[in-house]
Parts: sequence; structure tokens; C-alpha cells
Amino acid sequence: AIQPIGKANEEKIASGITRLLEEDQTLKFENNHETKQQCIYGIGDIHLESVVAKLKSKFKIDVKLSNMKVSYRETIRKSYTQRTKFKKQSGGHGQYGDVVMEFEPSGDLSKPYEFEEKIFGGAVPRNYFPAVEKGIQECVKAGPLAGYPVVGIKATLIDGSYHPVDSSEMAFKMATILAFKKGFMDASPILLEPIASLKVVVPDKYTGDIMGDLNKRRGRVLGMGPSDEPKIQELIAEVPMGEMGDFSTVLRSVTAGRGWFTLEFTRYEDAPPVVAQKVIEEAKANEAEADK
Repeated sequence: AIQPIGKANEEKIASGITRLLEEDQTLKFENNHETKQQCIYGIGDIHLESVVAKLKSKFKIDVKLSNMKVSYRETIRKSYTQRTKFKKQSGGHGQYGDVVMEFEPSGDLSKPYEFEEKIFGGAVPRNYFPAVEKGIQECVKAGPLAGYPVVGIKATLIDGSYHPVDSSEMAFKMATILAFKKGFMDASPILLEPIASLKVVVPDKYTGDIMGDLNKRRGRVLGMGPSDEPKIQELIAEVPMGEMGDFSTVLRSVTAGRGWFTLEFTRYEDAPPVVAQKVIEEAKANEAEADK
């Protein structure tokens, strides 16, 4: 992640990086909307450090590099039924929406949510069903636990009530949002961390050091064997992406620049309680700072 130092550099960084991208085809830049970071990609630490140096020397732009934030996810582990009414009266037509929502794990972490309705007897008119789903769509963008996207939930509208004059799409959407936030927190919410598949290629004599380092990162070594080159070993492992921020630096240091690796996201898994607690506390601290 690349961050300008000071207000003046914020305005100049886009033009400076655009110029560098024109000169260097191996460089990539993007705004990560999920983590709210500007991210720069190169072919190694030295390459990225040279980008920082060029921005300062050629364009007089001061920046600093930091590890990219990890994209966690939120989900629930048990079913919960929540009834919520949204009522507002302020002269003339009021607002009235009443929903009974059932939240449960969908079993499919590849999708944010599934929505169903099981309304009998017209307790909630059919024309308000889309408004209820819109409320769910809005909520899954940032979960109540730590503000990360929600995945793997099933939301079912099972009952409710309406007012022939005061009910509106907005009222049912707001009632659904309130029900989601309350129901989610009462349905055993958990944080999910991204797990990546790692392949590390190192000379024989450094294998033990790298395996020890991966253990410290909560990695699971799945296999090891000789590569195509003599005296070179190939390790296959699964590691939490949140632990891999400085791995390239450590690998270069341990192997004197003779090791290399590839890292590719594979799936989400339950984050250990210690990790989840730290991430949630950081999210709350950032929210409090933003409110100030």
C-alpha cells in the first residue's frame, strides 16, 4: 500500500504514478475500494523502493509504503429469528414497516446472501418484497462485527405487518436493515480470514528455516519434494494471508536472495479468536477515529 505524506502530496501522487506507469510496464496501481488503500504492485521490494525514490527525486512527492490490509469476511454460525418495526410519525403520512426475518448460514461462502420469502395471507404485500431484499443488499456490504463484507447467510422473510396508508418501500427497507443488524449479532457472528496456497522454492540447506518461519505464521505445510533443479526443494503450504506481509523480505534474507514463492488466494476459514478480537478492536478504533 502506498500513502502520500502530507496534504500537498495527496494532490500530486496520481499524476506522478501515472507518469511512472507509462515508463514502467511491470508496475501496476489500483485503488482498493474494500480496504480503502491505494496499492502498488511490482516485481519485488527493491522495485517498489525504487518507485518511492523516483517519486521523490523526479516529482518531489513524499510517500511511504506499508503492508496491504487483509480483506476479511463476516458470517454467522446459527439461526436466529428477529422481528423489527420501523415507525415514524411527523405530520401527514408516517412511515410504517414491520418484518419478521429468519437468518441462518447458507453454507455457500461464495455468495453474500440468499433471500427468500415465506409470507402467508398477505401479512406483507408482495410489492414490498424487493424493498426487503434491498435492505439485505445494503447490509451485506459492511457487516456489524467489524465492517467487512458479509458472506454465506440466508435471509427469509417469514412474517410482518403493514399499514394501508403509512407503509412504504423505504419503511420496509429500514425495518429490514434494523432486523439484520440485531439478528446478525445474535446468530453467533464470526470473522473469516483469507487462506492462500503458497509454493516456496529454496535451496536444500534453507528448508528447515523456512518451515520454521511458516509455522510461526500459522502455516500448514502440505508437502515437500525436490524441484527440477538439483539441491533445490519445493514446499507447498497453506497460510493465512494476514500473516504474509513481510514474507518476501524474510525469504530474501534467509536464502540470500536465492528463494522465490507464489501466493494465491484459495478460500475463507474461521479466524482464530485472538486474531478476530484484534481485527474487531482495530475496526472499532478506526471507526472512533473517523467519528472524531
